[in-house]
Amino acid sequence: MRALRFAACAALACAALPALAVPQVFLVQNSGWMEPFYTDPGSRYKALVTELVLAVAQPGDPMVLAAFNQSRPGAPSPRALLSFKFDAKTARQSVSGALAGLELARKPGSSAYADTDLNEAVSSAVGSALGGKPGLVWLITNNRNSPNNDQETARRNREFYELIHRGGAITRALAFPLQMPVAGTHYKANGLMVYVFAVGDEGARDLKALVASGAIARVITEPPARLKPLDQDTVRLVPRKVSDAPGVSFAMGQGGMLLANVDAAAKTPAAKIEWQLENTMYPYTIASATISARSKLGGEDRKIELGERTVRALAPGKSAPLSSQMTLPVKQLPGAWSMAAIGSAGSAYVMPGQIELRLDGQRLELSQAFRARMAALFPGDPLPDIFTPPAQIKTSVARLPLQVRVHYGVGPLVALIGGGLLLLGALAAAALAFGRPRKVQLTVEDELRTMQARAGTTQPIFDKAGNKVAQLKTTIFGSELIDLREGAQVRLGR
Repeated sequence: MRALRFAACAALACAALPALAVPQVFLVQNSGWMEPFYTDPGSRYKALVTELVLAVAQPGDPMVLAAFNQSRPGAPSPRALLSFKFDAKTARQSVSGALAGLELARKPGSSAYADTDLNEAVSSAVGSALGGKPGLVWLITNNRNSPNNDQETARRNREFYELIHRGGAITRALAFPLQMPVAGTHYKANGLMVYVFAVGDEGARDLKALVASGAIARVITEPPARLKPLDQDTVRLVPRKVSDAPGVSFAMGQGGMLLANVDAAAKTPAAKIEWQLENTMYPYTIASATISARSKLGGEDRKIELGERTVRALAPGKSAPLSSQMTLPVKQLPGAWSMAAIGSAGSAYVMPGQIELRLDGQRLELSQAFRARMAALFPGDPLPDIFTPPAQIKTSVARLPLQVRVHYGVGPLVALIGGGLLLLGALAAAALAFGRPRKVQLTVEDELRTMQARAGTTQPIFDKAGNKVAQLKTTIFGSELIDLREGAQVRLGR
């Protein structure tokens, strides 16, 4: 019944939530292998869980806190301790209160401590607590994956890793190895591991945003070890120097975006760019890979010429120089007299795009520094072996957002405004001339007459006897006689 209540509590917590709420499940291990974390008076295990929940949750997020070991008849696992929508005012008391009464689990009808099944805990959280919907699953464990007290922990840990890497529901996974020396009656331990698994594409975006916000780092200062994915965002490009680029300059913008500022007068906006190629795949060293790059901008897909075609022995967090020749799509840039340019006068016309860097034949190795840290935290545990990247991952792609800004002067805009004003003046003058009456002198049978005429009118002309002998047609350009009767003595002027 407790396992059913675990799923039911999670379902209730996830119902009627704001669209931006992030469901999160926290799995806290309480099997026998955790004995020193519960019995050592100096243990900070429960305090760590409390602070982690408070750091990563936002108001309104649905939260499930559950204890896990290995499910047995009459003792299901995981077991829900708390299910609620996060409220910063009450969360600390609620979480610490739920953890205060948590003790080591024992097998039903026995004094023996319960065993551990990491696969069961994570699968239950993804399938039951989240119901397969997007969210985050946190697992706080000592990494002793030993169902039925199985001593083949290496094989069990490998099975757990297979679940993470090959499970389609889990889209992103991180691990935080933490130092926490504790000593109990039966065991001693130097540290534990905090995992976080993102479920679904939305969960992956939430996890990336959470890491970027620094919320996790307020509690866990260790860098996250990436488990999944290992084929995306593996490296980062940082421009170091730009040369041979008259009218073109590059800079880094917010969010890692590359900004290319182009003068409208630049005839061939191309540049030689010196980059720093940084490995962002902690804890993996890029042992070797073949690299290629392309720019995708303004509907054009162009190859970027690289000075180096391979990368070798690039440790996590380290950089290597990379030179390139990059040409911007001239044909796609608006002309100085185009409406796009005139509309951007005094500011910049913005063209979004991206640079795509591809690593083929990628071979990753777990860094020696990480192996040493794992050996210190989990002595005798073959854990580092399970960080071996899946054999099928041979290619990775890193994308750098690119924004080209073409700066146009105000000359064309001023000229256009001036031309418009001249045209308006001419039209106004024409309208005035069209509407103003003018005097027209004409002679009829040696009699001088003066007529008032407006542009666009036609007036009849009569002789002394009252006979119509012609018509006076007036335009903005002048007047003329039309329909002149044969023999009539009518002329313009004297």
